[in-house]
Amino acid sequence: MKKIAKIKDLNKIASNLIRDIKKIKRKTATVVALSGELGAGKTTFTQEIGKILKIKKNIISPTFVIMKKYPVIDNFFNYLIHIDAYRLESDEELKKLGWEEIIQDEKNLIFLEWPERVESCLPIDVCFIKLGHIDDQTRVFEF
Repeated sequence: MKKIAKIKDLNKIASNLIRDIKKIKRKTATVVALSGELGAGKTTFTQEIGKILKIKKNIISPTFVIMKKYPVIDNFFNYLIHIDAYRLESDEELKKLGWEEIIQDEKNLIFLEWPERVESCLPIDVCFIKLGHIDDQTRVFEF
């Protein structure tokens, strides 16, 4: 499914995603894989998710630190874990960050940018979203 949205309307797409995710009872973490070119809006979309989940800290791109963990004020999730795999050279590097433990906790919501870099580590039930850039204010979401 394809959706076109203005940046100012990201809240609606993010809210719908969170609503749909919460309908599915899982025994492991919920993983949302965000792919798309640089500047497509992967971190911006994750920031919008953070607002919906009432995260107090500013969500910033984890490009240089690879992973950021944010406590969530929500009964469904305990943490939003934001990972940017762009600089990872292999799946083993993701595993060294504690990936195996992180995905075992059903209270974790993981937003993973550049999932194609660590594809063999992804669970079977990952939610893939591809973002595209139309112009400065408009993005395409493919679910």
